[in-house]
Amino acid sequence: MMLTGGYDVVYCNMLMSTLSGATLEWFISPPDGHITSFDQFATLFREQYLVNRAPARLSYDVFDVK
Repeated sequence: MMLTGGYDVVYCNMLMSTLSGATLEWFISPPDGHITSFDQFATLFREQYLVNRAPARLSYDVFDVK
C-alpha cells in the first residue's frame, strides 16, 4: 500500500483493514497511548514480524563451533 500525505491515524486505519488473525490481535493489544506515531508502530511491527532476522544465540550454540 502506498499513500502520499495524510496522517498517522489514516495509515493505521488503512493497515488495520488488511490484518487478520494473530497479527490483528497483536495490532490491537497495546494499551491506548502506547504507540504515538506511525513510525514507532512500523518499527515495532518490523521487530515483531521480520522474517529474515537471525535467531537468538543460545549458550549451547558454542558446541557447534569448530
